[in-house]
Amino acid sequence: MNLLDHIPIVFDFPKKGIGFRDVSPLLANPAALDHAIQGMSGLFDPQSYTHIAGVESRGFIFGMAMSRHLGKPFVMVRKANKLPPETFRVSYDLEYGQDHLEIRRDVLKPFDTVLVVDDVLATGGTALATQSLIAKSGASTVGLAVLLEIGGLNGASLCLSRGLRAKALMVA
Repeated sequence: MNLLDHIPIVFDFPKKGIGFRDVSPLLANPAALDHAIQGMSGLFDPQSYTHIAGVESRGFIFGMAMSRHLGKPFVMVRKANKLPPETFRVSYDLEYGQDHLEIRRDVLKPFDTVLVVDDVLATGGTALATQSLIAKSGASTVGLAVLLEIGGLNGASLCLSRGLRAKALMVA
Protein backbone atom coordinates (compact mmCIF):
# COMPACT_ATOMS: atom_id res chain seq x y z
CA MET A 1 0.00 0.00 0.00
CA ASN A 2 1.37 3.42 -0.93
CA LEU A 3 0.56 5.60 2.08
CA LEU A 4 1.50 8.78 0.20
CA ASP A 5 -1.72 8.28 -1.79
CA HIS A 6 -3.52 9.09 1.48
CA ILE A 7 -1.44 12.16 2.46
CA PRO A 8 -2.09 15.03 0.03
CA ILE A 9 -0.18 18.31 0.03
CA VAL A 10 -2.17 21.43 0.90
CA PHE A 11 -0.28 24.36 -0.59
CA ASP A 12 0.08 27.74 1.14
CA PHE A 13 -1.05 26.39 4.52
CA PRO A 14 -0.70 27.51 7.28
CA LYS A 15 0.88 30.41 5.39
CA LYS A 16 1.99 31.23 1.87
CA GLY A 17 4.92 29.16 0.67
CA ILE A 18 4.32 26.18 3.01
CA GLY A 19 3.21 22.81 1.61
CA PHE A 20 1.31 21.11 4.45
CA ARG A 21 1.03 17.31 4.39
CA ASP A 22 -2.53 16.47 5.47
CA VAL A 23 -2.86 13.08 7.20
CA SER A 24 -6.66 13.40 7.55
CA PRO A 25 -7.43 11.09 4.59
CA LEU A 26 -5.03 8.47 6.00
CA LEU A 27 -6.74 8.65 9.39
CA ALA A 28 -10.12 8.17 7.70
CA ASN A 29 -8.96 4.94 6.06
CA PRO A 30 -8.70 2.10 8.63
CA ALA A 31 -6.51 -0.09 6.41
CA ALA A 32 -4.07 2.75 5.68
CA LEU A 33 -3.94 3.77 9.35
CA ASP A 34 -3.30 0.19 10.45
CA HIS A 35 -0.54 -0.13 7.85
CA ALA A 36 1.04 3.11 9.11
CA ILE A 37 0.91 2.07 12.80
CA GLN A 38 2.37 -1.36 12.06
CA GLY A 39 5.18 0.21 10.05
CA MET A 40 5.97 2.96 12.55
CA SER A 41 5.97 0.43 15.40
CA GLY A 42 8.77 -1.43 13.63
CA LEU A 43 11.09 1.55 13.14
CA PHE A 44 12.75 1.10 16.58
CA ASP A 45 13.17 -2.00 18.72
CA PRO A 46 10.36 -1.84 21.33
CA GLN A 47 12.79 -3.30 23.89
CA SER A 48 14.88 -0.12 23.63
CA TYR A 49 12.30 2.21 25.22
CA THR A 50 9.86 2.22 28.12
CA HIS A 51 7.53 5.07 27.06
CA ILE A 52 6.11 6.69 23.92
CA ALA A 53 5.77 10.48 23.77
CA GLY A 54 3.37 11.92 21.19
CA VAL A 55 3.76 15.51 20.04
CA GLU A 56 0.59 17.63 19.81
CA SER A 57 -1.51 17.17 17.92
CA ARG A 58 -1.13 14.53 15.24
CA GLY A 59 1.67 12.86 17.19
CA PHE A 60 -1.01 12.08 19.80
CA ILE A 61 -2.91 10.01 17.25
CA PHE A 62 0.05 7.98 16.01
CA GLY A 63 1.75 7.79 19.40
CA MET A 64 -1.36 6.62 21.24
CA ALA A 65 -2.07 3.98 18.59
CA MET A 66 1.52 2.73 18.85
CA SER A 67 1.33 2.83 22.65
CA ARG A 68 -1.79 0.67 22.60
CA HIS A 69 -0.31 -1.66 19.99
CA LEU A 70 2.96 -2.11 21.90
CA GLY A 71 1.64 -1.92 25.48
CA LYS A 72 3.77 1.11 26.40
CA PRO A 73 2.83 4.11 28.59
CA PHE A 74 1.93 7.25 26.61
CA VAL A 75 3.17 10.78 27.42
CA MET A 76 1.59 13.91 25.93
CA VAL A 77 3.87 16.67 24.66
CA ARG A 78 1.56 19.68 24.50
CA LYS A 79 1.61 23.26 23.36
CA ALA A 80 1.96 25.84 26.11
CA ASN A 81 -0.70 26.25 28.82
CA LYS A 82 -2.63 23.07 27.97
CA LEU A 83 -1.47 20.96 30.93
CA PRO A 84 -1.99 21.48 34.63
CA PRO A 85 1.02 22.64 36.59
CA GLU A 86 3.77 21.57 37.22
CA THR A 87 5.31 21.36 33.76
CA PHE A 88 8.62 21.60 31.98
CA ARG A 89 8.60 24.06 29.06
CA VAL A 90 10.85 24.79 26.08
CA SER A 91 10.65 27.34 23.28
CA TYR A 92 11.63 26.45 19.73
CA ASP A 93 11.59 27.74 16.17
CA LEU A 94 9.21 26.47 13.49
CA GLU A 95 9.73 26.81 9.77
CA TYR A 96 7.03 29.53 9.93
CA GLY A 97 7.39 31.05 13.43
CA GLN A 98 8.08 30.18 17.06
CA ASP A 99 6.23 28.02 19.61
CA HIS A 100 6.49 26.38 23.06
CA LEU A 101 6.06 22.79 24.23
CA GLU A 102 5.39 21.35 27.69
CA ILE A 103 5.18 18.04 29.51
CA ARG A 104 4.00 17.36 33.03
CA ARG A 105 6.85 17.13 35.51
CA ASP A 106 5.56 13.89 37.03
CA VAL A 107 5.07 11.64 33.98
CA LEU A 108 8.67 10.63 33.36
CA LYS A 109 11.34 9.55 35.80
CA PRO A 110 15.12 9.27 35.59
CA PHE A 111 16.09 6.09 33.74
CA ASP A 112 12.89 6.08 31.65
CA THR A 113 13.66 5.76 27.95
CA VAL A 114 11.33 7.45 25.50
CA LEU A 115 10.48 7.08 21.83
CA VAL A 116 9.14 10.36 20.43
CA VAL A 117 6.38 9.99 17.82
CA ASP A 118 5.03 12.56 15.39
CA ASP A 119 3.38 12.54 12.00
CA VAL A 120 5.83 14.60 9.94
CA LEU A 121 9.49 15.55 10.30
CA ALA A 122 10.28 18.83 8.56
CA THR A 123 13.15 20.95 9.94
CA GLY A 124 13.55 19.02 13.21
CA GLY A 125 12.79 21.90 15.59
CA THR A 126 9.80 20.26 17.26
CA ALA A 127 11.66 16.97 17.67
CA LEU A 128 14.68 18.63 19.25
CA ALA A 129 12.46 20.67 21.59
CA THR A 130 10.75 17.45 22.66
CA GLN A 131 14.13 15.81 23.27
CA SER A 132 15.04 18.79 25.47
CA LEU A 133 11.81 18.44 27.48
CA ILE A 134 12.46 14.77 28.06
CA ALA A 135 16.01 15.53 29.23
CA LYS A 136 14.64 18.06 31.75
CA SER A 137 12.68 15.21 33.36
CA GLY A 138 15.83 13.11 33.77
CA ALA A 139 14.66 10.58 31.18
CA SER A 140 16.39 9.96 27.85
CA THR A 141 15.18 9.91 24.26
CA VAL A 142 16.05 6.84 22.20
CA GLY A 143 14.77 8.20 18.91
CA LEU A 144 12.08 9.83 16.83
CA ALA A 145 9.62 7.78 14.77
CA VAL A 146 7.60 9.64 12.17
CA LEU A 147 5.19 8.69 9.45
CA LEU A 148 6.74 11.02 6.88
CA GLU A 149 9.95 13.00 6.51
CA ILE A 150 9.83 15.99 4.18
CA GLY A 151 12.88 15.48 1.97
CA GLY A 152 15.15 18.41 1.32
CA LEU A 153 14.58 20.11 4.69
CA ASN A 154 17.33 18.06 6.38
CA GLY A 155 15.35 17.50 9.59
CA ALA A 156 16.77 14.00 10.14
CA SER A 157 20.34 15.27 9.64
CA LEU A 158 19.84 18.12 12.10
CA CYS A 159 18.35 15.71 14.65
CA LEU A 160 21.25 13.29 14.24
CA SER A 161 23.78 16.10 14.65
CA ARG A 162 22.18 16.79 18.05
CA GLY A 163 22.15 13.14 19.11
CA LEU A 164 18.58 12.23 18.12
CA ARG A 165 18.12 9.35 15.67
CA ALA A 166 15.12 9.99 13.43
CA LYS A 167 13.48 7.27 11.37
CA ALA A 168 10.60 7.83 8.96
CA LEU A 169 8.27 5.28 7.46
CA MET A 170 8.38 7.34 4.22
CA VAL A 171 10.30 10.26 2.72
CA ALA A 172 8.63 12.62 0.25
